[in-house]
Amino acid sequence: MSFVGLIPARYASTRFPGKPLALIGGKPMVQWVYEQASKSELRHVAVATDDERIRKAVEDFGGRVVMTSPDHRSGTDRCGEAARLLELTDDDVVVNIQGDEPFIRPDEINLLVRCFDDPDTDIATLVKRISPDEDPQNPNMVKVVFSSNNKTIYFSRYAIPFQRENIGNEVVRYKHIGIYAYRYPVLKRIIELPVSSLEASEKLEQLRWLENGYTISVAECFHENIAVDTPEDLERVQRQLKR
Repeated sequence: MSFVGLIPARYASTRFPGKPLALIGGKPMVQWVYEQASKSELRHVAVATDDERIRKAVEDFGGRVVMTSPDHRSGTDRCGEAARLLELTDDDVVVNIQGDEPFIRPDEINLLVRCFDDPDTDIATLVKRISPDEDPQNPNMVKVVFSSNNKTIYFSRYAIPFQRENIGNEVVRYKHIGIYAYRYPVLKRIIELPVSSLEASEKLEQLRWLENGYTISVAECFHENIAVDTPEDLERVQRQLKR
């Protein structure tokens, strides 16, 4: 079994066009992600894009790139095409790495990889405990509940689990850290599934997988990276780099 990291990267972001090429310390953001992922246990890493500017930037720093269709609705779909073009085998596991987290830690990727020590793992992702200074009511923070054997029960933008009565202790809530890994045969199947009712309601693609009977294993991490969604986020990253 081999682990292959794919970084979906598109130029046409609504809130921050061209963000994979935004410079951080003189290097494009996609290069930071690529180099951090390459320090992990992954066999190899590639950027999956539909844009020639991104392709050129990746090749300029010596990275591997796969050109994909511009019509994909999600990073998962783009990873599916890239995995096919790379001619991966059914023994491989695809790790979908967010292209907007320049300081992603290799040990987080390795934590995800370890989920596949269990032969029953179809899909895996990371979670982190919500801290007291965070607002679980924030719909942009996706919450997740999971079983005692670390299988996901549900993801929601709502603050789950709901605490009906004050029982003396605050309920422990976890948020989703958006990095996925999939066995390649599972990835091939889930990208063919139609949008489900739960997915349409919450606007969370992982609910489509749960609704169709796939299991999602979780591992708890203890660090959260800054995701660059806006130019303001980029300024935060620049300040962190200086520190």
